Amino acid sequence: MKIQTQYTYEKSWTDTNEADLLRIIEEEVGDADPKGTLSYIKEAIKNGKTITVGTCRFKMKG
Repeated sequence: MKIQTQYTYEKSWTDTNEADLLRIIEEEVGDADPKGTLSYIKEAIKNGKTITVGTCRFKMKG
């Protein structure tokens, strides 16, 4: 699964690898579980949704 990210102040989407996804999520949610949040994001975007966590949006590439 290819995931793209976009901060709310950006205009373009960026392909993002899993290590960077975890880093972004950790920055956005602080002490919450980044791996659990990433699992939730992966499940939610399968249906074509865009998920926002803090100031970053996540979507499936396609």
